Amino acid sequence: MYPHQVERLTAVVERRGFAALVATTPVNIAYLTGFRSLTQEVYGTGQLAVWSPRGSALVVPAVDLAAMVADGIEVDHVACFGGFVSSYAETLGQAERRVQELADARLPSPADALARALETLGVRSGTVGIDEGHITPAAWERLAKRLTGMSLVAAAGDFGAARRVKGPYEIECLQRALGIAEEAANAVIQMLKPGATEREAAAIYEAEVVKRGASPYGRIIAMGERAAIPAPYPSDRALRPRDFVRLDLGSIFKGYHGEVARTAVMGEPDARQAQAFGAIEAGLLAALDAIRPGRPRRFHGGVEDPPGRAPPVPALPRRPRDRPRALRAAKAHDGQRDAARDGRAAPRRNPLL
Repeated sequence: MYPHQVERLTAVVERRGFAALVATTPVNIAYLTGFRSLTQEVYGTGQLAVWSPRGSALVVPAVDLAAMVADGIEVDHVACFGGFVSSYAETLGQAERRVQELADARLPSPADALARALETLGVRSGTVGIDEGHITPAAWERLAKRLTGMSLVAAAGDFGAARRVKGPYEIECLQRALGIAEEAANAVIQMLKPGATEREAAAIYEAEVVKRGASPYGRIIAMGERAAIPAPYPSDRALRPRDFVRLDLGSIFKGYHGEVARTAVMGEPDARQAQAFGAIEAGLLAALDAIRPGRPRRFHGGVEDPPGRAPPVPALPRRPRDRPRALRAAKAHDGQRDAARDGRAAPRRNPLL
């Protein structure tokens, strides 16, 4: 854990009077420990991470022990639970002995393992902030019964507050994630020609992202009338002259997300397409000007046109009923967006917890 993260977490526990913070969602667990579980992603297994001013702990199912040790996850304490059984060679190395020691000390349930982790960190009473994002109400009740003498408080918002301000390493990861997405998007633009399909373009994007050491996500590439669909899967629709091509593409680098959006035209744009570009560019520049550091925060619809900025183009009617049916759902993107998101949306809730 980097000093910036320690500072942010310390500020949260001091402000809220917490004895400890407990993470349940994959992104918050990774923030506290660096551990990312493939079994959680595939099977929905439950993990917990604990942070207090006295140290950190990781609570994992026994099936995750080998991956945790192999990845060199550095926490002060580990507690495991569950019935996964491993067999061992006659001669064990240091890593194998570590897995065996942790497995031999397994506990029956996640609640028991969490109680052990908290006790090891010296947390036996007080208020514990629990990230409620990946825990069911029934699981919350089980934890409350097991953690006697402690008061449990929902703390997903507190994790968000800690993570909201990024440190130098996180900023570097975000910049690289965005750079990879942009480089891969440019590779897609270079390969586009009449006859190329959305599916072919998406395959190029994914390969370019992986080649640069990241993982693709999102990858919306929509052509022609399909550019009006908010979030279409790539299809076999082939590119034609004068088609719009909408790109909305993301990459994940070391757990940090970057996203880039582009709108292109196959060939020379016609007058209406050029007008649309001018209007969107004006709105984008006005929005960027409005979010400069030090400017007051404004909500949707409250961005004023800077002096000298062109007014809305009269030839582009704003009322949906005046637009062609295929364009009513259109969402135009130009420029680039970096999405400072550290995880995936809507994680599954694990009934084991």
